[in-house]
Amino acid sequence: MEYPTFTDARRALDAGETSCEALVSSFLERIDARNDEINAFTSVDQDGALNHARYLDSQRERGNPRPLAGLVLAVKDNICIRGYPVSCGSKMLADFSSLYDATVIDRLRDAGAIFIGKTNCDEFAMGSSNETSHFGPVRNPHASEYVPGGSSGGSAAAVAAGLCHAALGSDTGGSVRQPAAFCGTVGLKPTYGRVSRSGLVAFASSLDVIGPLTRSAEDAATILNVIAGEDERDATSAPVDVPDYTEALGDGVEGLRLGLPKEYFAEGLDDDIRRMVREQVDALEDAGAIVEEVSLPHTEYGVATYYLIATAEASSNLARYDGIRYGHRADLQETKQALQERREELKEELATARAQGDEARADTLEAQLDDEQSTLDALYTRTRTEGFGDEVKRRIMLGTYALSAGYYDKYYEKAQRVRTLIRHDFERAFEDVDALITPTTPTPPFRLGEKTDDPLEMYLNDIYTVTANLAGLPGLTVPIGEHPDTPGLPVGLQVLGPHFDEALLLRVGDAVMKSDA
Repeated sequence: MEYPTFTDARRALDAGETSCEALVSSFLERIDARNDEINAFTSVDQDGALNHARYLDSQRERGNPRPLAGLVLAVKDNICIRGYPVSCGSKMLADFSSLYDATVIDRLRDAGAIFIGKTNCDEFAMGSSNETSHFGPVRNPHASEYVPGGSSGGSAAAVAAGLCHAALGSDTGGSVRQPAAFCGTVGLKPTYGRVSRSGLVAFASSLDVIGPLTRSAEDAATILNVIAGEDERDATSAPVDVPDYTEALGDGVEGLRLGLPKEYFAEGLDDDIRRMVREQVDALEDAGAIVEEVSLPHTEYGVATYYLIATAEASSNLARYDGIRYGHRADLQETKQALQERREELKEELATARAQGDEARADTLEAQLDDEQSTLDALYTRTRTEGFGDEVKRRIMLGTYALSAGYYDKYYEKAQRVRTLIRHDFERAFEDVDALITPTTPTPPFRLGEKTDDPLEMYLNDIYTVTANLAGLPGLTVPIGEHPDTPGLPVGLQVLGPHFDEALLLRVGDAVMKSDA
């Protein structure tokens, strides 16, 4: 690929060596060649991307360049672009198109970004392997029998395969950083509130963050410059000034205090990943960083806390998908027929119970008959049964249970208390160090289907990433090489920092990527 990063492409544009149209055309050719194999895109806007590229070229000729002109960007299919599909990887929204633009889309388009298509993702962003999508699994572009990570696996795979300069993803518990590690790209999760969530389809509203996946720290910083900042359409966006995130790139790490949380290097971490991260830490130390061990004692409760809070919020957010206003709707006549057949079955069972003198059974069946009278309720049930996949149903049920009467205090409220403890752990750590260095994942990428039958094992992939979302902190993943085991898939290193200090993370990440370790 001639211009793998936007930084490269911008230099070539400025030198007159290429055009926005030529850049888009080259990526469309690559998408045609590889997307059937890796399934990264759910839709590609060939005509729209080429037309916008031609418009940007004409503006450049007139002396009206835009800062991101020539940036060919893919967008995760849970972020709204007016007139584009926004399926969230679900049958529930398979034929739905957005009626408006997300704030990040408005800002990127105004800056000259070109949207080439929507990327595949785990259904409603729920998954760690991109195997729960209604449109089929995404495959790791480095080895097609392996997962790309999730839920932003399509975005990560598209960037890694050279199908675009960069992509947007969403990160609720690691869904930008984990696939970035598995695919060998840069993945940035900004501070909660740093980037507007307006136009991001909600999974867990107190955890969701939009972030870029790129091939360089500089590209990530350039995109963040545009999408960061307060938004009147998002009450949770923060009124915090936006710096130029590219300014600190290249400053190195001399004098920075970096912490290694001992809980992130304990049992369960792959030995080779531990070694590779340690080698990078040694290189940072050689470059002048001061490294010390720190403790985040409530880390062990992170996964349990996350999956209580995230599923509780998901059960509430996904209640809107009822088949009445938009999205998939079950066939009404089939629903009525199924309801009538069910009522006839219950009546027969009730008659049998009464004939046998089983009053307890009869009372239960009578109650069920009373519940099976509403066609509307039956339509809701059938629509959601057909529209949602197994993982989404599992999380809705877990979240509804955690919020139910008698269990709210026991589970959800307790999880919120532990969330506070986790945040306090980070606050204490950042009193002593500037940033934290950790692995991104406990293992290298695994084979497709390897963990789909074991949800708990799948959830543990997020053990090093969920705590940043619970605490609202920024996190950055950068590639640090290939795992020695065949087929030699990428490994990522994670940098965590204080709230709204993405510039520091990008500075450290840039140093890691430029080191010789």
